[in-house]
Amino acid sequence: MNVLVIGSGAREHALCRSLSLDPAVTALHCAPGNAGIGEVAELHPVDALDGKAVSALATELGAQLVIVGPEAPLVAGVADAVREAGIPVFGPSKEAAQLEGSKAFAKDVMAAAGVPTARSYVCTTPAEAATALDAFGPPYVVKDDGLAAGKGVVVTDDLEAAKAHAAGCERVVIEEFLDGPEVSLFAVTDGETVVPLRPAQDFKRALDGDEGPNTGGMGAYSPLPWADPKLVDEVMETVLQPTVDELRRRGTPFSGLLYAGLAITGRGVRVIEFNARFGDPETQVVLARLRTPLAGLLMAAASGNLADLPPLRWSDEAAVTVVVASHNYPGTPRTGDPISGLDEVAAEDAPHAYVLHAGTRRDGEAVVSAGGRVLSVTATGEDLTQARERAYRAVARIGLDGSQHRTDIAAKAAAEA
Repeated sequence: MNVLVIGSGAREHALCRSLSLDPAVTALHCAPGNAGIGEVAELHPVDALDGKAVSALATELGAQLVIVGPEAPLVAGVADAVREAGIPVFGPSKEAAQLEGSKAFAKDVMAAAGVPTARSYVCTTPAEAATALDAFGPPYVVKDDGLAAGKGVVVTDDLEAAKAHAAGCERVVIEEFLDGPEVSLFAVTDGETVVPLRPAQDFKRALDGDEGPNTGGMGAYSPLPWADPKLVDEVMETVLQPTVDELRRRGTPFSGLLYAGLAITGRGVRVIEFNARFGDPETQVVLARLRTPLAGLLMAAASGNLADLPPLRWSDEAAVTVVVASHNYPGTPRTGDPISGLDEVAAEDAPHAYVLHAGTRRDGEAVVSAGGRVLSVTATGEDLTQARERAYRAVARIGLDGSQHRTDIAAKAAAEA
């Protein structure tokens, strides 16, 4: 199978790494990719938001499957352009991707499907926002209605900060605060059949102890030893299948990766948000545990044949990812700093630990930083304790001036397991 992956982050590197290990994949391309992806796939320059350019590249390469990684191209309709070219594509249509592209649209779908979620108001004026904030009280939860690269949500006890965030957005969703631990659950779907993957938990705050500003994610782990064994079945029954059924009923079937961000509250499971693609950094740990070849799974979704797929196979091992971010992230990151230690990790820590590139590029022979989240150091082990040890041993080998990372990824879960 000739496969083209669209995107340039650690999520796409994780996808390409898994695809490169799949015997069914005979040719692997990525556009535009990054320095790490270039070691396992052939890179091509492309504007990932330009559907015509992406479909033209896929046609030129003879791609038999296109996988659209990030949310922005999906919301821009890139998957539609590829489908129109007659090429199977893993990723929802522009209309269906509004499940992530608009928080208000997602709330409407959930209401129609009877999916449990937080009570909320959609606000377009400061007066509406003030009324909604007053109705719920602190902690205040204010979400930019559109895409914000994982950083459009403010959770704060400061009323003025909540109002300021709302004022900076065209439209916001203000909702009640959901208590309890958060879980990410991915599901692959062809618009009818839904196949859940294994749950993961990510860490949104920049600093240890869940302090500091929200980020795109500073690390993740899987499995979740504290979670109810029936969690996946419950979420399938109350969240994932009803959502897919409702979108199909509306004439906008969702085919691709449906990501449910969940809160396990005292009143039961509630949806925090939906995403329309693999999450980053959870993808890194979920794919580290998947034993079923990835290409066949994604092709089955793209071609409407998921119902015929045998049950997925999983490793019993645990996986942990630690994100190494650049100086000043999640503010304006410093870029262009050389990265050292990558060869040392490959020589000393493989196959149990490896580095997935996010914001990197080649500068001659050197690899340098090119974004906020620079690397995802991923490791597996017999349990979370061993996976953590291996991940942090590899992190310690990496040199990046001014870089930052959390030291407590999966620490609590490992201690309590």
